[in-house]
Amino acid sequence: MTLAFPIGIRLLPTLNGSNTVRTFRYKIFILIFTFLCYTSYHLSRKPISVVKSVLNRNCSDPDVVDDHHNHGNNTKWCDWKPFDENNAGSLLGSLDLAYLFAYAVGMFFSGHIAERMNLRYFLSLGMISSGLMTVLFGMGYFWNIHSLFFFIGVQIIGGLVQSSGWPSVVTCMGNWYGKGKRGFIMGIWNSHTSVGNILGSLIAGIFVNTAWGWSFIVPGIIIGSLGILVFLFMVPNPAEIGCDLPDQSSAAKYAANEVSEKSDLEKGTPTIPMGTIAKSAEYGAANTSQTSLISMTKEKPISLLKALRIPGVIEFSLCLFFAKLVSYTFLFWLPKYIHVKANYDPEKAADISTLFDVGGIFGGITAGLLSDFTGMRASTCVLMLVLSAPVLYIYNLYGSLSLAHSIGLSMVCGFFVNGPYALITTAVSADLGTHEILKGNSKALSTVTAIIDGTGSIGAAVGPLFAGVIESSGWNNVFYMLIGSDIMALLLLLRLVYKEISAYFRS
Repeated sequence: MTLAFPIGIRLLPTLNGSNTVRTFRYKIFILIFTFLCYTSYHLSRKPISVVKSVLNRNCSDPDVVDDHHNHGNNTKWCDWKPFDENNAGSLLGSLDLAYLFAYAVGMFFSGHIAERMNLRYFLSLGMISSGLMTVLFGMGYFWNIHSLFFFIGVQIIGGLVQSSGWPSVVTCMGNWYGKGKRGFIMGIWNSHTSVGNILGSLIAGIFVNTAWGWSFIVPGIIIGSLGILVFLFMVPNPAEIGCDLPDQSSAAKYAANEVSEKSDLEKGTPTIPMGTIAKSAEYGAANTSQTSLISMTKEKPISLLKALRIPGVIEFSLCLFFAKLVSYTFLFWLPKYIHVKANYDPEKAADISTLFDVGGIFGGITAGLLSDFTGMRASTCVLMLVLSAPVLYIYNLYGSLSLAHSIGLSMVCGFFVNGPYALITTAVSADLGTHEILKGNSKALSTVTAIIDGTGSIGAAVGPLFAGVIESSGWNNVFYMLIGSDIMALLLLLRLVYKEISAYFRS
């Protein structure tokens, strides 16, 4: 069997040096490329949170001017139908629900599909389709569409195709990087979420007050263009091009502590060689590389039931349900919250909301570093969840007092809210997807990632929906919901925290 090179890789000059050097270069390439890919995913899903401020706003505001008509006492003339009624909050929440529920459902199927077809094709198709759906939503402005069913339909299809991203990029990273410093590396890498949110907010903010359709069209073009590059250059597995495989030996204490629970899962699980398998730097020349590729193609995907039996999968999945509920409520509603509470114009509110994601970048990196240093993934999550509850309360009380309060508290809030969310969706998912009891079966990673993030995505769908319904009774109630969800997330990890602490004192 010959090694399979993407079209773009074939056109590049052959990389010189030993196989170790080649592997290192490709690892850096995959790190940067997958970072850009998932940045574009979040960049394309962020505009809706910015545009909400102009789909429904206070038309009597002095900043909203129409020199051609006298609208009298009509305070809804500047809203975009059908979001011009008193139930606009619920309708806008239904857009979030349509997208996120479709995303959650699609996530479970994406994990299965990703394990059964070439990840390069799957990711490329998903990105191009996501770009088309994002552009189509923006065209609603230029085509003067006012049908709720159109916007919900686009959101549903967009959610389904966007679910292709996460299992694909996490699987690529898990295939190329071992567990040694996975928390730190993936903590830095996972900043793509926040970078995408920041860029999405800034791009959408440029057009939101003039022609909001461009707030969607520009991000749609970006993710679609990157999807074409994925088809040309993505290498999902090092064995495909004869590079060394990473060491997948466990680093997390909870994983080592629960290997005794593996007996039911081990039956029928195939084994592949670990460590270095390709000694030749010539493409397609090394028999060891071809052997690894053959072994990789013979691996059997695991079922959902077997994936759920992996120790820690259920606890982290349920924890992510609540953690992602909080994070995505901020993602979809923070610009509108700032616009209402601080009385900033939509563009300025969008700019300030990016600081939440700036804090999230540092939160994800800190969580990864701390979990690598201690070997305690669950304990790291619980520590940050404990601290985020009072921070949420303080942010709601004082975040709108002044610009300085908005900036400082937004960053602190993002730090503690996104830290656990980032750690679970990256390092924890990759750890569990390459758990010792799987005996090196790399095809399990997509399913495990899909289960964890799919469960979290259900929470992500529920949070913004509830926020849309509750905000009419006051933003205080929205924050009570977020604080309660934060507490539920930390309670679900207490069993794993106890096991980690017990293992620490026994060592």
